[in-house]
Amino acid sequence: MFPAAAMLALSSCVTLVAPDTGLRANSARSDRTAAPQPALGRGQVVSAFFGVDNRLPLLARFRVCEGAGQRDGIVLVFDRELDPATIEAGDIAVRTQSGRAGEMVCVTLMPAADEGERRSLLLVGEFGNAGQDPPAEVEIVGHLLSRDKEIDYRGGKRNVMPLEAGPMLVWAERVTTSGARPGKGLWARGSACPAGTAQALLVTWSGAVRRRDGDELTSLERSLYEVVMEDGRRVEPFALGDLDDGDNHHLLCLRETGQPVQVQFPAGPLGDANQDANPATQVVVRDPR
Repeated sequence: MFPAAAMLALSSCVTLVAPDTGLRANSARSDRTAAPQPALGRGQVVSAFFGVDNRLPLLARFRVCEGAGQRDGIVLVFDRELDPATIEAGDIAVRTQSGRAGEMVCVTLMPAADEGERRSLLLVGEFGNAGQDPPAEVEIVGHLLSRDKEIDYRGGKRNVMPLEAGPMLVWAERVTTSGARPGKGLWARGSACPAGTAQALLVTWSGAVRRRDGDELTSLERSLYEVVMEDGRRVEPFALGDLDDGDNHHLLCLRETGQPVQVQFPAGPLGDANQDANPATQVVVRDPR
């Protein structure tokens, strides 16, 4: 079994203090964000991952929000970063397989709270049980806005990946090399790409991942990432960044120039809080908006 600290990190809750009050867990049961006028565009909930079933550590009531201990955790990933000021627990509804409404305790960006990462949102509550009536669907019922104020996610839905499913790559985008260094606003807490990086890719998993033994990724797992370039080349990152901060993001640091089009990772080396192994997984690389 993973120790409690690792369980907390792998379910996308870590014992970190939010850098500003706008990023703290929110427990508001109603949507207090006014409807944007004029109406905004529609975005996509990329994934919803049932990561923890009644297994958030008791410590979570102090580090995440009151009532979080021994609750469920679902990680949502969006196609854009979120505006923290519009994130409220009442924005999101979870329904179980039988149609029962889940009980939301709080929602939080932590630990994926650095600049560039704020597309991942952790839901904490009672959302059903894996063996009987598991969570089946997440719907955005309030005005949850993108950080650039171009998207209102209200009305967005996503089926929930079951507890036994391993973590998958769900998002990848290019970032500037200046954005891959600490102190520049992006990934300030996690490790950075080293000197010699020509370009970096931010990859996002459906939930926080580590090696199957619970340790952080090493050069072995780094070498298993494969980046497919537009000209057909297949390259591996010479370094990984954004490690040691407990979230579901990694930076792939590349020496090569050119246009990356896809990231691939083989089945088996990584796991989630339940020690479910990742399947073979791949994701298209997007240019940042």
